[in-house]
Amino acid sequence: MSVLTVVRRFCEVRWVTRVAPKVVPRVDLLAHRLTGGRVVPTRLFMRTVVVTSTGHRSGLPRSTPLVAHRDADGSFLVVASNFGQRHDPAWVANLTAHPEATVVWRARTLPVRARRLTPEEKAAARTDILRVLPMYDTYAHRAARDLPVFRLTPTTDPPDDQA
Repeated sequence: MSVLTVVRRFCEVRWVTRVAPKVVPRVDLLAHRLTGGRVVPTRLFMRTVVVTSTGHRSGLPRSTPLVAHRDADGSFLVVASNFGQRHDPAWVANLTAHPEATVVWRARTLPVRARRLTPEEKAAARTDILRVLPMYDTYAHRAARDLPVFRLTPTTDPPDDQA
């Protein structure tokens, strides 16, 4: 059994989906801050970036660790699963109101522009989404809402090592 399968099964347990949204992002951000962006604990199991957007009401910077797929063109796909909760995470409203953001990838900060995928684009990206978030279908079913997917496109040339 692969590590990703174990993580998927663990993340599908109901009590985990209730506790994780309160604990996991805080632990990830604390480790990220203490290590200057080199460590995010979730990266041990899943590809994770830290997205900093502008709060849609406060106007203040808001950082959020998100599971992400890195495309060959250097852009990132992020899913607003919110661990299967019935409401969108706050970062959806932030990126919708202020699409200019930054992504920390491998301790490098990249300026990006966010765009919500259309249903057709989301269907085309399904394989990539499931590769990084295998519990996507479980979360979508529990949430009983459309899970928004955003493409974060670097606004400068991506670094050579995109893998």
